[in-house]
Amino acid sequence: MILFLIYLLIVPISIVQLILTLINKIKLLLPLNLPRLNKNYIFALIDSHIIHYPTPITLTYAWSFGSLAGICLVIQMLSGIFLAMHYTPNIDLAFNSVEYIMRDVKNGWLIRYIHANGASMFFIVVYSHICRGLYYGSYMEPRELLWCSGVIIFLLMMGTAFTGYVLPWGQMSFWEQL
Repeated sequence: MILFLIYLLIVPISIVQLILTLINKIKLLLPLNLPRLNKNYIFALIDSHIIHYPTPITLTYAWSFGSLAGICLVIQMLSGIFLAMHYTPNIDLAFNSVEYIMRDVKNGWLIRYIHANGASMFFIVVYSHICRGLYYGSYMEPRELLWCSGVIIFLLMMGTAFTGYVLPWGQMSFWEQL
């Protein structure tokens, strides 16, 4: 401790001031104080839409259900395309083609289960999206037409899910359609 005090007395003040100015110069280089990279058009576009994008303070996880529904839709479409590559749309052969997908196609069981469970997850996310819209009043003016288009999309989605449910032509899908 005594050596430190002696050192402070020996070091001239100009060196201490030099060190303080050096520390202040280093603080200016921190990311919070860096100037924005908007001299180039592409950097300005990235900067204004990704880095410094203005978002409201009330933004919560509930606002991500729409994009989650979109991700579930893409997963459903991709897995449905892969299933359709091996499916036979015939009354006599439909059930056997599903069994072929489950047993003989490499990872066919995985694709079918991803498609089946993805449909359930899709509806859970869509219902959460609807509940968020009801809670925040997204059906009110000026967005009532947007809400009506969402209801139409929801009805089309339920019809598509019904037709996908009866495709295997088994006992469960037979009794489900009655």
